[in-house]
Amino acid sequence: MPGKRLPMRKISEVLRLRAQGRSIREIAQSVGAGRTTVGEYLRRAEAAGLAWPLPEGVGEEELDARLFPPPLPVPGALRPVPDWREVHRELKARKGVTRRLLWLEWREAHADGWGYSQFCWHYEQWLGSQDVVMRLSYAAGERMFVDFSGDRAPWFDPESGERHDAEVFVAVLGCSGKLYVQATAGQDLASFVSAHIGAWESFGGVCEVTVPDNLRAGVSKACFYDPEINPTYAELAAFYDTVVLPTRVRRPRDKAAVEAGVQVAQRWVLAPLRHRRFFSLAELNEAIAVEVAKVNGRPFRGQPTSREELFAALEAPALRPLPSGRYELAAWKKATVSIDYHVAFDHRFYSVPFRLVRQKVDIRATQATVEIYHGGRRVAAHGREWGQRRYVTDPAHMPPSHRAHAEWSPSRLVAWAGSAGPSVAALAEGLLAAKAHPEHAYRSCLGLMSLARRYSPERLDAACARAIAAGAVSYSSVKSILAENLDRVPLRPAEALPAPPEHENLRGSDYWAEPDTAGDTANDTANDTASDDAGPIAAGDATAPATAATGA
Repeated sequence: MPGKRLPMRKISEVLRLRAQGRSIREIAQSVGAGRTTVGEYLRRAEAAGLAWPLPEGVGEEELDARLFPPPLPVPGALRPVPDWREVHRELKARKGVTRRLLWLEWREAHADGWGYSQFCWHYEQWLGSQDVVMRLSYAAGERMFVDFSGDRAPWFDPESGERHDAEVFVAVLGCSGKLYVQATAGQDLASFVSAHIGAWESFGGVCEVTVPDNLRAGVSKACFYDPEINPTYAELAAFYDTVVLPTRVRRPRDKAAVEAGVQVAQRWVLAPLRHRRFFSLAELNEAIAVEVAKVNGRPFRGQPTSREELFAALEAPALRPLPSGRYELAAWKKATVSIDYHVAFDHRFYSVPFRLVRQKVDIRATQATVEIYHGGRRVAAHGREWGQRRYVTDPAHMPPSHRAHAEWSPSRLVAWAGSAGPSVAALAEGLLAAKAHPEHAYRSCLGLMSLARRYSPERLDAACARAIAAGAVSYSSVKSILAENLDRVPLRPAEALPAPPEHENLRGSDYWAEPDTAGDTANDTANDTASDDAGPIAAGDATAPATAATGA
């Protein structure tokens, strides 16, 4: 039957043009209607015994009634009705099973049954009257919806009594509606990943598609057309062989399944636990698991089947198997290689090949390793440093000049200096000790080595001895002494220092010597009390130290 009827005057025009012998194409073009519509009107007119010119007294209302008579009533007892529950199960159980296929199979056994459009209409009416989860129309094993509930679950520290509000993660399978609920420490990436792993392990398999909300832990950049998935979340999906398809922003109908699951979790999992007090996150999750099992085993409202039964019959066989191992959480970070061919992660620096200086790289860090990727290819891997060492360097990553430099150490430099002479060793030790980081003095020590190739060990040792005596511990001082041949000038013996002048405010070494403790113990408390009562020592007090009297 045409979806939209033509005005009666146009239908009359169709009959008039047909009586003139015009083709259906010409008539359709003339009245501005489709050929199928024109053909349908001509068929109805023929069935009603109408032709042009119309009989006397047949107006528009009569013409409409004769072309479109009401359907003959069929007693309800004689009208076959499909088993809509079985139809719904077939549609969800297999890909490729369509409503039209099921209608054709049903019509073969019930020739007097509904047409396809009525079959679909009655199915929609039945489906709309079912529980919200029963109305899900995803194929078995196709989708898992995940989200955090808006409600939180409290637990308390057993020692301090401090209250902690745990986030509640909810996962729902699209076909069976089976529910998984887990309390987590927060909505951070580690909690988000851990909850996914818990859901998959609870279901015993993985769906083809995982549908999260645009939570920051899962989606780095929300976009209607091209959302950017968090690298760790993408790696998790690849490990478990699933596809992440985030919902569209502000499109709650995209995740109606998990919205319904969240509501079920709030009403039938969290609400029954509201009067209980939990003292750890693990204890809370044990209680949640018990309530979730009750929900999954309870039949749908007005239906004899439950989530668990649908899952066992339809979804469990369609899930993809779990991988052999368990995913290890990894943190990802973008970085630029510094000029010292190191990248920073967690306040420590890890080396990469020196050719990548100033290049963009990706850092992947687990509890045990730090890996650096460039252009999708791993270019460096280090054991993760948790101690006090700040730089983790692979010698293979160094330029050749730096690699030769790294082969030296403070002990090796001092050992070499000792082979040239004791004064050379003493000066090298002085150079290394004078710097906050011994590496900063390597270049000066290498300078001494270069002097050893130009001068004899005896001269170098004498020059170092003269530099130490003069308090000029530096490479440039030794070089200057050798260049001026001062190493061949004998060192003069150190002149004796003059005796200090006699003065009433200057005390000798006897004043600062340890006092005789014999018999002093009994007077300690009295002396301390007297000192406290006396207040600050005056500048002119005869017992005050010399520095106080002189103002020094």
